[in-house]
Amino acid sequence: MHLKLKIFTLSLLIFTGVHYGQNTVDTFQNPILPGFNPDPSICAVGEDFYLVTSSFEWFPGLPIYHSKDLTNWELIGYGLSQENTMTIPKGVNNSRGVYAPTIRYHNETFYIINTCVECGGNFYITAKNPRGPWSQPVWLDAPGIDPSLFWDDDGSCYYTGNENVGDDKEWEGQSFIWIQELDLEKKALVGERKKLTYGHAINARWTEGAHLYKIDGTYLLMVAEGGTSFHHATTVFYSDSIFGPYEAEQANPVFTHRFLGKDYPIWAVGHTDLVQTGNKDWWAVLHAKKKIYGYSIIGRETYLVPVSFEGRRPVFNSGIGILQEKMTGPDLRLHPFKTKENRDAFYNKTLGLEWNFLKSPKTKWYHLSKGKLILDILPGEVDKKELTSLIAKRVLNHTFKASTAMEFVSKKSNEKAGMILYRSSDSHYQLVKSAHEIQLIKTFGKEKEMVAKIPCMGTTVKLRIEGDGKNKAQFSFSRDGIAFQKIGDPQDLSGLGDETALRFNGLMVGIYATSQGAPSKSKVSFDWFEYE
Repeated sequence: MHLKLKIFTLSLLIFTGVHYGQNTVDTFQNPILPGFNPDPSICAVGEDFYLVTSSFEWFPGLPIYHSKDLTNWELIGYGLSQENTMTIPKGVNNSRGVYAPTIRYHNETFYIINTCVECGGNFYITAKNPRGPWSQPVWLDAPGIDPSLFWDDDGSCYYTGNENVGDDKEWEGQSFIWIQELDLEKKALVGERKKLTYGHAINARWTEGAHLYKIDGTYLLMVAEGGTSFHHATTVFYSDSIFGPYEAEQANPVFTHRFLGKDYPIWAVGHTDLVQTGNKDWWAVLHAKKKIYGYSIIGRETYLVPVSFEGRRPVFNSGIGILQEKMTGPDLRLHPFKTKENRDAFYNKTLGLEWNFLKSPKTKWYHLSKGKLILDILPGEVDKKELTSLIAKRVLNHTFKASTAMEFVSKKSNEKAGMILYRSSDSHYQLVKSAHEIQLIKTFGKEKEMVAKIPCMGTTVKLRIEGDGKNKAQFSFSRDGIAFQKIGDPQDLSGLGDETALRFNGLMVGIYATSQGAPSKSKVSFDWFEYE
């Protein structure tokens, strides 16, 4: 009996790609956080890793992920939520709001420091448990974006940030990294504020995303340069003193894909943060975009890459030097998490963590009841940057199918409800039902087009969006849930990509309703939502 059990266990470990005896990760697939997960920052606490990414105009904000092996991750909460009353207000533009956070752990406390563009500036929040609750924001008198925190050996805390050069700039995109001590008791920046670097070259653009480390007694300043597009790169600087001067690494940039040309599918590689495992191995998280048939429609995703040190210089993916989609895993015990069901049947008392809103709901205009998600139909329209009846989740794959079952009763021509495939207020598709028809509406830039409409008199309908992995999507609906009818031809999704308009946020899919500016007492009910 014991022999059979051992044979079964060995077979299971081989099947799951685990080294027998070590139980470590064999290989892993990049990106480690697919879909809309840019600007990653990471910290280690014992055998646990915690990672936060940007969320911009979406709420709750600053998603927090947990891992024990750096390759399998679970969403455990948000830094910004109704708990700490931090809001993304009406009127915040596309790709504004909260971005480029840093997460750190010191003295049994987690810190996230962040910028809320168009809604307050730089702030930090704290928590004893990364799942929350997180504190009210502490606002700082600090210009610029991309703040980070570093604790020195004596316990002093330092803030590094970015600031653009004003009218006196010598070249386009000139900016610099600065440092100042942060007094956590006074909750304020104190002492001298000092510039550290304009970047590694005399024309370095958009020097930002700085993180500071102390490795073998030397201060390592890691910086993002080139802007979060084709020229994105990671550069490093060294100093024996925290306030500098900092010497640029001769081999800068130490990591980038810009040398691979504009046709290489993984691009815009940068915004890097380092973490060290309990085995003393170094790894980096960073973001990148993936180009499929010429377009990057999903946005920036989080990748993982090994780092080794040659002297004081970090070497990324030694011997290869670029990001790979399949890589040898960390020497850590494999720890997968339970896979979520494709279908959300809305039987829980609260919405799942994967669901987000555009801006912060001021009132609760939705509720869950007996396996249904019921939305009040708000006047706001998605293309006017207003608070709207919209709830969505990240698109994680270029090939996907999203569908829902909806009950909607309305006789008013201005009221409509259904599904949305959304990149920004000026880049999205709506698959909606009005009083008497199904409509497919496309918005690209300033152009809003009724692609197709088909009569549909019933109150219940099933809607479906299918991405084919080649930047096309077919929209369809069904009255009986069995036979689906296409509405319009397969739609070109290239207008949702970064190649047509640079965006910081990512692609979302979900449910949407509007009364187009007029007050409404109507509601719409969703039985389930499925993504696969």
